[in-house]
Amino acid sequence: MKIKSTMLLVALAAVAPLLAHHSFAMFELTKDVTYTGTVLEYRWENPHTHIIVKVDPGAADPATVGTWDVEGGSTNIMGRQGWNRASYKAGDKITVIAHPMKDGSKGASLFYALRPDGTRLYHDIARPKSEGNPE
Repeated sequence: MKIKSTMLLVALAAVAPLLAHHSFAMFELTKDVTYTGTVLEYRWENPHTHIIVKVDPGAADPATVGTWDVEGGSTNIMGRQGWNRASYKAGDKITVIAHPMKDGSKGASLFYALRPDGTRLYHDIARPKSEGNPE
């Protein structure tokens, strides 16, 4: 009986991290929205990085005006894509393309960010092949 209990505890411990991670079901993954604004906060932390972006009135898309929490991947995933804790700082201008929340709240899942020189910093390796991105 003690062996079965121990095995059950080991199995639960192995599965717990999977249960703690949320899915991307809350995001409209088929919709790309461009948020152009100012970084209020850039959090390089696990389990997910966050860029808090303020889009001012007068934006090309009035629906994007406000303060948005743009969620990226883990520091490990983002680091493999070229991000680091100094990629952005409060006050930096930023353009992010992200998938908005289905419920309309001011959150989004990062697809990529555009640097001032036009290069892209992606959230993950799933990226489209296009003229500006030969990868």
